[in-house]
Amino acid sequence: MIDLHTHSLFSDGVLVPSELVRRAVMKNYEAIAITDHADASNLDFILPRVTAACRELGKRWKIKALPGLELTHIPPETFGTLTKKARKLGAMIVVAHGETLVEPVHPGTNRAAIEAKVDILAHPGLITRAEAELAVKNGVCLEITTRKGHSLSNGHVAKMAEATGAKLVIDTDTHEPGDLVTDEFARSVLLGAGISGKRADDVFRNSRELADKAIKKFG
Repeated sequence: MIDLHTHSLFSDGVLVPSELVRRAVMKNYEAIAITDHADASNLDFILPRVTAACRELGKRWKIKALPGLELTHIPPETFGTLTKKARKLGAMIVVAHGETLVEPVHPGTNRAAIEAKVDILAHPGLITRAEAELAVKNGVCLEITTRKGHSLSNGHVAKMAEATGAKLVIDTDTHEPGDLVTDEFARSVLLGAGISGKRADDVFRNSRELADKAIKKFG
């Protein structure tokens, strides 16, 4: 499993980075990104700490741990500035908290995040075809999620991706130990979204390619 969207207690997760990564090791994860919720107030607090943890843990255990963050419920017009700031501060994976069906995310967030060229648009809800086409143009991956609630629109996201050629990744949006999943469970979630066979293989490949790119840059 390669999981590029998880949370530690530096936002609303319950685990310190070491335990989060250790539990991922026991689930046979190959790579994990710690992407705590962030806005203009805490970018410079989260990233140095998560980066230090990821560097240490990657040396000690057989897993690649990557620092990142999830820009969450921010004003859409700030995505460009904050994405650039996050990358400058060391974020290897920038996730955008998309327009999920189960939270009052500001309209226009999906498009603004895609325009800012984040790495992953998480749980993008009822993403439009035009937004999915823009994601293709800007190299932004759309997320299929295993997380309860956010997963309600997985089928729609899968259809938009198939119609436009947008790349999909699968993540857990982990907050608690029980949120981490196996490859087998992730594949079942893809099947539930109408994605199987080669298309499912492509989703796992997309996650690997994004992780490999970030790992190479992180060193």
